[in-house]
Amino acid sequence: MAASSQTEESMMNYDSPACGGDVAETVIEDLPADVLSLVLRRLDGASLAALGCASSSFHDLATDPDTWRGLCLALWPSVAGLLDNSCCRGTGDGFHRALFADAFPFPATTAAAPGTVAPALPSRLVSAVDLHHKGVCIMSRVVETDTSSAWFLGSPFRVDALLQEGFSAASSITPAELTLSWLLLDPSSGRAVNASSRRPVSVDRSWLTGETVARFTVVLGGVALDAAVTCDDRFGHVREVSLCVEDGDGGGVSGRDGLAAVAAAMAAPRQGRGAEAEAQAARQYGEFVKGKSARKEWKARREGLVDLCCSGVGAAAFVGFLVMLTCR
Repeated sequence: MAASSQTEESMMNYDSPACGGDVAETVIEDLPADVLSLVLRRLDGASLAALGCASSSFHDLATDPDTWRGLCLALWPSVAGLLDNSCCRGTGDGFHRALFADAFPFPATTAAAPGTVAPALPSRLVSAVDLHHKGVCIMSRVVETDTSSAWFLGSPFRVDALLQEGFSAASSITPAELTLSWLLLDPSSGRAVNASSRRPVSVDRSWLTGETVARFTVVLGGVALDAAVTCDDRFGHVREVSLCVEDGDGGGVSGRDGLAAVAAAMAAPRQGRGAEAEAQAARQYGEFVKGKSARKEWKARREGLVDLCCSGVGAAAFVGFLVMLTCR
């Protein structure tokens, strides 16, 4: 009986780990650095950046250049060719991290505040273009454009990533399931912006030619960066991938004004990301199209009134001339 009492007393005095006894605690920082690095590479960019603010040890891991390089390559395969491009040489270890911070969120769509100094126009633009269909990359390329020439500045803004030669996909293409990323980089300033809405904001089919145009438009203030993919979805042929800039009336913007819009977007703050930002881009495009249609209707009515007034003045002059001849 005494032995049983001693056993019960010892069990009552025993502090188990589950009950909060004094045991050595293991925290996540105790894991080996290479294991933590592998874990961090499975995070998305926003989570990785937030984790870097948790502690100094996490900051060192979250700023690892290889981690950010892998993250950028997973989103934009064309980035692999940027460091090989002559105008992008000299970028440091923080290149991919800065690129993600600039290109992943959407640029602000509001106009610059009054008195804001306009950024300098880039003399070169590097486009990193990736086209995916149902999650599979079907086109990836880097295009360098000399934007300092008088021809580019005076002509309508246009950059072609694919023109005329086209290519055929392995299977038939559904334009609504295309995703496009068009990164614009300024080598002189190191800034970048994604000029695409990622998912199509409109898909228009021409029944005459059988071609379909999927638009990935981003509205910035009074202009729209119009990235478009022209394809023949019957045969899986992508014919053209281009980027233009339109004003509020649907007309083409000159190269100089288009560069000013791109430079302002690069310098502007970023807003939103993910599906919500993509949906907002589609809504803004719808409002842009409605405004463009309303302005066209207003111009048509105004021109109709002007024509009517001119016709009335002409008729009155003709009647007056006849009256003058009759009264002689």
